[in-house]
Amino acid sequence: MRSAPWTSYVAVGDSFTEGLDDFRDDGVPRGWADRVAERLARDVPNLHYANLAVRGKMLDQVVADQVPIAERLRPDLITFSAGGNDIIRPQCSPDSVAERFETALARLVGTGAEVVIFIGFDVRRIPVLRRIRGRVATFNELVRGVADRHRCRVVDLWSMTPLSDPRCWGADRLHLTPAGHRLVALRTLEVLGVPVTENWRDPWPEADPHPWLHRRQEDLVWARQYMLPYLYGRARGRRTGDGFVPKRPELTPLRVSVEIRGSGASQAAT
Repeated sequence: MRSAPWTSYVAVGDSFTEGLDDFRDDGVPRGWADRVAERLARDVPNLHYANLAVRGKMLDQVVADQVPIAERLRPDLITFSAGGNDIIRPQCSPDSVAERFETALARLVGTGAEVVIFIGFDVRRIPVLRRIRGRVATFNELVRGVADRHRCRVVDLWSMTPLSDPRCWGADRLHLTPAGHRLVALRTLEVLGVPVTENWRDPWPEADPHPWLHRRQEDLVWARQYMLPYLYGRARGRRTGDGFVPKRPELTPLRVSVEIRGSGASQAAT
């Protein structure tokens, strides 16, 4: 494994890595990957950073569109998260997705970069998605084995208990809030061995209680407004990322104006 500090970082993936729903004032997503880059840039002022991730992309699209660019850029550090949009589709085979994931990972490792991958979220608290919790867990274990074979660092999102708090999730319950992205950034930096001033394990402040009936009503509204239209659109071939392009397609210097500790979406880098 390459030793820190890294001088160049490329983020590869889908909406999770692009940064939905952690938006800056100008509407551009920030997200955990930007937050990680901002912290790295505090130690390496000339850090070059690219974020190739685009919302809604399936694993094969990530491999076709982003992996060749990462191979060309040859950074010191790569984060790779993909396959989540595949796993939630009906009739998906975790084994098939994991095999294709490993093929892509081998290409990224072959660049000589330090590669970090992610174990998916525990979906037991998300209506509809909790029905595929076993499939997600199977895929996670397959990915863990892939990481072991290729000697990659792993960020285990499944075991991050604070992420089970509803305040980590946006209205669609598929994308993290700024607070959720902050926790993932802190965990990723911990895996990288980069010192931070906060602990992602710290418990949340006590939340206002929600009556059972109110929670069930929220679940019904969410399923009607977000989950069912998403699944229907996928079945008809619509892609969330159609028309979107990477926000940082090339390795360019990152100039940081705030630290990672901020949980909001203030201007942090240019």
